[in-house]
Formats: sequence, C-alpha cells, structure tokens
Amino acid sequence: MPSQKQLRWSELRVGITVIVASVILAILVFLMSGTSGMFTSKITLVTYFDNAEGLRSGQPVDLQGVPVGNVTAVRVVTNRPLTPVQVTLRIIRRYAPLVHKDTTAVVRTAGVLGESFIDLDSKQAKKPPVDDGDELPSFNAPGIEDVVRSSQTTLQNMDVLVKRLDRIVAQVETGKGSLGQIISDPTLINKANGILNQIQGMLNDVNNGRGTIGKLFSDDSLYKKANAEIDKLDRIIDDLNAGKGTAGKFLKDEALYNNANQTIAKANQLMADVNEGKGALGTLAKDEEFARKLRNTMNKLSSVADQIESGQGSVGLLIKNPSVYNNTDQLLIETRQLMKAVRENPKKYLTIHFRIF
Repeated sequence: MPSQKQLRWSELRVGITVIVASVILAILVFLMSGTSGMFTSKITLVTYFDNAEGLRSGQPVDLQGVPVGNVTAVRVVTNRPLTPVQVTLRIIRRYAPLVHKDTTAVVRTAGVLGESFIDLDSKQAKKPPVDDGDELPSFNAPGIEDVVRSSQTTLQNMDVLVKRLDRIVAQVETGKGSLGQIISDPTLINKANGILNQIQGMLNDVNNGRGTIGKLFSDDSLYKKANAEIDKLDRIIDDLNAGKGTAGKFLKDEALYNNANQTIAKANQLMADVNEGKGALGTLAKDEEFARKLRNTMNKLSSVADQIESGQGSVGLLIKNPSVYNNTDQLLIETRQLMKAVRENPKKYLTIHFRIF
C-alpha cells in the first residue's frame, strides 16, 4: 500500500505536468496565429472610418493581401463627425517599412458573406514609412448594402423594360403593329414564298445557261474573250517594261526624262526672271509705268467705245445714225441700177465725142 508521501508526490507531478502542458499549449496557439505571436515586436497605428462595416477587435490586418497584424480596438469617438469610428491596429514591426504614412486603410469583406478585415494598400504610397502611433488615411469600400442600394435604380429600369417587352410581345401575339402583322398575316408569308420561288427559278435558269446571267456563267466564249484580253494586256505590260512603243519610251527612255527635267528647269528659270522683272514678261509683270500706261490706254479705249455706243463722232454716227445707213443703202441701189443700165445699153454711156476747133 503506497504511503501518503508517495500520493502527494504523484499529485504534485500531475499538477506540474498539467501546468507545463497548458503553457506549451498557449505558446503553440500564439505561434500558430501567425501575426499574433507573444514575443513579436509590433507598432500601433490608428485610422478612422465613417462606418465599421462589422469590423471587430481581433480581425486581421492585411498588406496587399498578406497578414501583417490585427485590429486591437474599434470604438466611436465624438470629435470626428464625418469619420467617428476609430480603429486601432497592431502591425508587426518587420512589416513597418512597407507601410507608408499615405498608405490607405480599407475595410473589406472576405467573400460575399465573410467577416470584415482591414486591407492596407501601399501601391500609390510615396511618403516615408510609418512610425508608432501614426494615423493612416482610410477609405470605405462599397459594401453589399451599397451595391444593393446602387442597383435598385437598375432593377427598376429593368422592371420597366420587362413590362414594355411584355406589352410588345402581347401586341405581336394579337397581330397588332408591323411585327405582329408580319408574324400573323399569311399573305405576307405567301408573298415571301412567291419571291423565294422566283429566286429559285432564276437560279435554275442561271444553272441551265438561260438568260444573260446564265450565259455569263455557262458560255465558254466569254471566258475565252476575257482570257484573250488578259493576254493582250499582259503583252502590253511586257512592251512597256521593254520600252517598246510610245508609252514604253515614255516610261523607259532617259532622254525624255532629261528633256522634261531640262524643260522644267528652264520654266523655273523663266519664272524666276519674271519675278525679278527681267525680259519682256518680267517688265510686263513688274514695271509699274507700263502697267499705268496700259491702264490709261484701256481707259481711253473704254471711253471711245462709250462714245461710239452713244453715237458721238464719225464712227458713232456711222453706227448709230439711221440716215447714214439709208443713204448708203440708196447709193448701193442706184449703183446697181447704173451697172444694169450700162450692161443693157453700153453705147449710151460709153460714146466718145471729139470736136476740132
């Protein structure tokens, strides 16, 4: 039978074993939590939101999707009316150089129905790394309620659209409107069948070589003529490449190119001389005295033409005075009569009398 001392010693060993096992279990729990180790050095950061979005103490804090800390406190403060929710974060110190003073803290949800957590976004951050106690800017990501609220207008519009479609389908089924008549009117189907039959007949005629289009597809002479024309065109292109004929010489003869180049050069020189006032054309284009004389001459000619038009002067009277025309016409008539009388009786007008004194 064991003594009382042995029983006490056995109870002491059991107690020591339980205490050691509890301590080891607690250490393992902290180590397995990843970012909440007992001996991990951390820094404290603060951020503010307008809504906690279900965020609670102990929720994870991620940096670009990687766990770097935990939420230690979520409370409401009175000195910030627009963002009254204060969230305190504990970040592992070795990740602190990756978190900047302008890193954005966003409340997100793990999946559709998952728990909320803090996501730190440093993609656009340019300021220095954070220090212990710094405040991070925040941004509330749209939650499920916001998505549902924003989609209500879309759902209402879809409901209106569905009702309109239902009315259109009902009108179509009753044969109303153009579409309803197209679907329900048998005459339209009969016309469509008649058109299809005519098209089928045309295709049969084409396949049988009847009609203009049928001959176009079935007659070999057209193919032969087209082939002959293509051969002629090919020979013409060969002659052009060989420099034969007028067009070939135009394309291949270097003398023609040189002559054309010289002509263009001479034309450019002529235009330059004209611009400089050289030669007759240059003088005509640049001499202001000549231009003034030419303008005076044109003015005088215009004045003379006006006087003639108004019947002034000899030429004006000749053109405008009807008596001149009448006298001239009378003179021509008398001249014709005299010529006629001379031809009829030349002795009367051509007799010569001599007298001797």
